[in-house]
Amino acid sequence: MIDAQYIPPKFTKEMKSTHKILIPNMAPLHFSMLQSILLDEGYQVEVLQDDGPNIAQEGLKYVHNDTCYPALLVIGQFITALKSGRYDLDHTALLITQTGGGCRASNYIHLLRKALYKAGLEQIPVASLNFSGLEKDSGFSLTLPMARKLLAAVLYGDMLMCLKNQVAPYELHSGDAQQLTEKWVAELCNQFSRQKGVSRSNLKQNFAAIAHEFAQIPRNQTPKIKVGIVGEIYVKYSPLGNNHLEEFLASEGCEVNLPGLMGFVQYCISNMSESVRMYGGSAFSSWLADFALQYLDGTEQLIVESIRKEGLRPPTPFLEMKKLATGLISYGNVMGEGWLLTAEMAELIVSGFENIVCAQPFGCLPNHISGKGMVNKLRAMYPNANITPIDYDPSATKVNQENRIKLMLAVAKERLQQASPTVDHSFTESPHAHITV
Repeated sequence: MIDAQYIPPKFTKEMKSTHKILIPNMAPLHFSMLQSILLDEGYQVEVLQDDGPNIAQEGLKYVHNDTCYPALLVIGQFITALKSGRYDLDHTALLITQTGGGCRASNYIHLLRKALYKAGLEQIPVASLNFSGLEKDSGFSLTLPMARKLLAAVLYGDMLMCLKNQVAPYELHSGDAQQLTEKWVAELCNQFSRQKGVSRSNLKQNFAAIAHEFAQIPRNQTPKIKVGIVGEIYVKYSPLGNNHLEEFLASEGCEVNLPGLMGFVQYCISNMSESVRMYGGSAFSSWLADFALQYLDGTEQLIVESIRKEGLRPPTPFLEMKKLATGLISYGNVMGEGWLLTAEMAELIVSGFENIVCAQPFGCLPNHISGKGMVNKLRAMYPNANITPIDYDPSATKVNQENRIKLMLAVAKERLQQASPTVDHSFTESPHAHITV
């Protein structure tokens, strides 16, 4: 039991120079740039890389097994790191995001503080990164220049992820796409440190250069099974959360399509205006949200134009994807990933990625409704949809999860053989593309 007199320590502004801040790793590509941006802002930060089944077991010591699986992993990763001996516990803090919605993720910070107390680490302060007014007295401040960099990092991360995933399965020299991705992450971090890379002209220039360099990677056009990944935001992106799902699919010879992180940001903004339209509220808030969406859409169009110009497959802009939810699910379904999850599945199907893994934490009610609960309706609208919901929790074994995915891939492989294309038409032939017959 927690002592009723116990008051959790707050992260103060003075701790910026005295404490190292640990961050749980969700999206490795994006978070590597996040870490660099925070370092440039004077914060001592480290994105945790602790991995393995011991993380979940450590989390189970302090979080009930019926609690959200991502919370269990995030807390397990934090406490594993704190117990590792790598850090001065009197000068270490933790940073965690809060969505502010009805999802249990809004309560992670309270679960984390309770777990720290139970683990004898009650002196560790926890800072909150949120845009919804939670933890208003946190000493972690988000400035406008920092916010612009973080926004640009998400856009760049989504673009690099999109291009890497569609080029890597076809590259003639293994590792080319990964090396180019790492090169651009380093280059973008360097630009951020010089206060570059965030203006519209910088974005346009970098988008064009990134797309061009990926298009130069020598590749073949041997047909591959195309698989999309959707689900709860942490389990969808985190290798720790989904047992390295992307790596497994790559080892099975698949081309993976992982919707971008910016889609979730836009979903949260869109819900502000939709709530006003449905239930009433501030017209100014609705206008502001719509304005922000139009601005982000204009930036997305720059990415689309740059990628399409090089003959590669661009991501579908958020506002176009949003339309696919019409007739499928209400825009009032905003708990967790809500209608976005259903729209992402529809977008993947119409984009040629009819084979979909829906990764969800066991017991995540929003995902069971807008993910698994929408599968039959999606199949009715799109008969070729081959969707497999996969539950992730401490009791689910990796072998069972992969076996279920292999059953889905067996169906996909049979369909691919029946179609028996000679060329994968998702790529436009370029002087650097080599066709394998």
